[in-house]
Amino acid sequence: MLSSIDVTVNQVVELLRKLPPRQQLRVLSRVLPELEHALPAAEAKERESLRGLWRGLDVTEEDIAQVRREMWGHFPREDV
Repeated sequence: MLSSIDVTVNQVVELLRKLPPRQQLRVLSRVLPELEHALPAAEAKERESLRGLWRGLDVTEEDIAQVRREMWGHFPREDV
């Protein structure tokens, strides 16, 4: 690795753009596997439980029926 030379991302990108597309792909295909191994594996985030999400809400059968009537009130539409 060339640690004694300070190379910026923009310089690398400019050099890469000067290569033909096939050679650009060759460079990427050599570098990407190395990067995948160098990066730590992404840890799965612990999901927050949705248990008790509706606790404290008083949703009745009539509330659900009313919302259904509102949603389906204009179905099927003539303009569709």
